[in-house]
Amino acid sequence: MPEIDWQEPFCGEGANCFRLGVDDDGNAYIAVAGHEDHYLTDTRDALRNLIRDIKAGKADHLL
Repeated sequence: MPEIDWQEPFCGEGANCFRLGVDDDGNAYIAVAGHEDHYLTDTRDALRNLIRDIKAGKADHLL
């Protein structure tokens, strides 16, 4: 498992919370808070775009 630097959890309007992380190789990670051992990974740019869409309300079904 890579060494991931996790940020503080981000919680939506409900009880759904997720965490973002990065590693030294430039990969980005997203996981449900409390379940960081089961994560998705992609490039930082792809994750950045996903988070922008979630915060803009375009992907509320993901939360």
